[in-house]
Parts: sequence; C-alpha cells; structure tokens
Amino acid sequence: MKIEIYSPTIRRKEMDAVLTAMVEEKIGPGDRNRLLIQTAKEQMRFDYALALRSPAVALLMALKALNIKAGQAVIISALSPRYYLQVIEDLQLTPVLCDVTYDFPCMNREIIENTIAKRNDSSLIGAIVLHHTLGFIPDTSSIAQLGIPVIEDISHSYGSWIKNISENSKADGVFYILGLEERDMLTSGGGALIFTMNKRDSVLLRNYSDIAFEYCLPDINAALAVVQFKEIQRNMEKRNEIAKVYTQASLSLSARTKHKRFVSRSEDENNYFSFSLVLETGLKDVIAYARKKEITLENAFEKTIAGSNVCENCPVSNSLAMRTVLFPMYPRLRSSDVEHVSRLIMTLP
Repeated sequence: MKIEIYSPTIRRKEMDAVLTAMVEEKIGPGDRNRLLIQTAKEQMRFDYALALRSPAVALLMALKALNIKAGQAVIISALSPRYYLQVIEDLQLTPVLCDVTYDFPCMNREIIENTIAKRNDSSLIGAIVLHHTLGFIPDTSSIAQLGIPVIEDISHSYGSWIKNISENSKADGVFYILGLEERDMLTSGGGALIFTMNKRDSVLLRNYSDIAFEYCLPDINAALAVVQFKEIQRNMEKRNEIAKVYTQASLSLSARTKHKRFVSRSEDENNYFSFSLVLETGLKDVIAYARKKEITLENAFEKTIAGSNVCENCPVSNSLAMRTVLFPMYPRLRSSDVEHVSRLIMTLP
C-alpha cells in the first residue's frame, strides 16, 4: 500500500463534531466560532483573538492593525509561504526578502540586521513577519530587540511554541497567527486564529472585533478545530514517536552521505511538524527512488516564495528550495509504515 506524503488526522471525534454542526444547520460563523476561541484561550492564555477564514486574512488584518503606511517595507523570509507576497503587495507595502542559513530554515537577527543596513533607512521598515518554517522556532526575543513590530506565524510550531511561552511567560511578538489549513499542526479544514498575548496589543486587534461576517471562520470549520485542540497532546506524542525512529535512521544515513538535517536551537523547541533532509544534490533521484518503494516524498519548499523562483538575492534559500525533501510525518501513520519510511531514509542514494 502506497504511503502518501500527508494525511489529515481526522478521527471519529472530529467527524461527529462536524456532523453535529451540519445536523443543527449551524454552519456559518456563530457559537462554535466563539467556542473555538474559548477553547484555544484555555491552552494558549492569550488576551484576545479572532477566528478567521484564512491565514491570508489574518496576515492582512495584522498588518492593517499595525497601521503600516503604503510604501513601507515588511521583512519576510524567502522560505515563507507564497501568499505573504500577495497580501503585502495588495496593501501597497514593499516586501523585503531575507535569506536563511543552511542549517536553520528561519531568519536570524544577524541576517535581518544586514538586510536593513543595505536599505539605509530602517524607519521605513513597518514590520517583521517571522514564519516558523517546518516547525522550527526563530530567536524571536533577539529579533524583537531591533525595535520593529514582530508578527509570528506559529502554524507549523504550535506545540513547541506553547511550551516555550508557558516556560518563559514572555511573548515577544505583537500579533500571532495560527493557521488552521489542511497541513498545519491543527486544522479546521481551512482558517486561522489571530491573537495577542497582552492587553496593550489587544487594543489594536479589538478595532476589528466587528469585522464583516464573511471574514469570520464558519462554525462547521470551527467544530473540527475545537476537537483538534483537545486532541493535540495525543497527536504530538505520536509525532514524537515517529521522529525518534526517523532520527535514528538519519544517523545511519549521515555516516555514508552528505545529506543533512536542519538543527534546532534546542530539541525541546521541535514539535516535529515535519521530517526533512537537505540533500547533497537535487530532489529528482531521491523522489524517484522513494516512488519505487511506494513512498511519496515532496519538495519541502515548493509552495514558498523561494520555491516560486522569484528570489534574486537569497542564494541559500534558493539552494534549499531545490534540495530539501519532506518525508511522510503525521499521526495516522501505522507502525509498519514508519518502519518502511525509516528503511528508506537509511538507504537513500
């Protein structure tokens, strides 16, 4: 049986919740939207949040709430999702792409500082959007010290992010976006939460509390997401189990090849959203090899800005976009599937 690259973790509880919403004929934004916010608040302890129809709407709202003027710049990683560019340009803002390093797929302070220095006018930088790419968490505290508002996208890193916040009791971002799209850590089938962690920043977001009905997450999606929040610990434990097997396999691989893993700043800060390898050469041969084993692999950065071939000054990101492969990594994988994928990792060409 072929092992697909991705499968949503939808169990009976999620199905029952969605079916109940349908039977009650309450599928538009309403009580379940509010229940989702309350359920998420119990876990994340935020001050204020809105449940919206997409991460793109959430990013648009965050940038508008910061009152960034037309023509100002927004710093983003070249490995950010493609829609970042669309939202920024639709607001008549200027996207400024930052590169990453070969061992860590997120922007760091040094790279951001160098990028700002080349522009000669830091006053025109309106915001930094930090995408927690592949579940890795950037050093937000250091980046926030630059004095530029930070928007954090924790769609891939929810599990490790919440642990980090709980232990440090400190939030460095102004706004946070938690995508609920099909492949995010939690899913509602599509949507996002935008939230703030303190009253000061909540004032900015509360200005949008009466947004049009059409921007809000429908109840049929919210019903699914409520269960996902309640099941997240179970799913995280399963991801961790799979990651241990894959990691051991990758150690055997590294003894004979130059394929590498990204390095977390701390193992505690990896919630194993994904398992990836940066290949010594291109993706084609490895993906073809896996196909013969009935395992689907995927370009990790195909849907990023760098993956769209629009980055001129981000050589590392461009290189990673051609050489980073994703392996199947989701809680619904059977033990036999995990073993099959681990054997593939050990024998990669």
